[in-house]
Amino acid sequence: MSFFQHETAIVDDGAIIGEGSRVWHWAHVCSGAQIGRKVSLGQNVFIGNKVTIADQCKIQNNVSVYDNVHLEVGVFCGPSMVFTNVYNPRSLIERKDQYRDTIVKKGATLGANCTVVCGISIGEYAFIGAGTVVNKDVKPFALMVGVPAKQIGWMSQYGEQLDLPLKGHLTITCPHTQTIYQLDGSILTVVKE
Repeated sequence: MSFFQHETAIVDDGAIIGEGSRVWHWAHVCSGAQIGRKVSLGQNVFIGNKVTIADQCKIQNNVSVYDNVHLEVGVFCGPSMVFTNVYNPRSLIERKDQYRDTIVKKGATLGANCTVVCGISIGEYAFIGAGTVVNKDVKPFALMVGVPAKQIGWMSQYGEQLDLPLKGHLTITCPHTQTIYQLDGSILTVVKE
């Protein structure tokens, strides 16, 4: 194997797991899952069949990544955070044909115990605070907290809050990486890395 699998972990036949990835204690990866290189699946993690996880993602303990969830490169899923895939579940009504796609873009952080309601997209390098409930699309670099989620600021690629208002026309340089960000209205972009 080109990846590490703890002896208590279950990886079903057919699952694709990239080189250098690690599957830790009591994790379960279903047969249709596609997992990239250098991914860490923590203790008691579940990965469904219709799931894609790109390179260098970290899924912390007690996270279930259900069908129709797609994580781009470098996504961090904090301990016990929650994904859903049916918007209005009922135990007595089967809705497997109504799964909604959830897309988490490159470099985003999903804090411990947050909940991501299905059918949304979380932008690149967005930062979802611990315990937050996200039920709408999130802009790139947005710092979101609360129930329901509310934007309170902007985060750099480095993972530090930027001293910017929510709206305006400003440019700021990250003191750690010298990356230059531009705020244009309510959209933040990188202008120089």
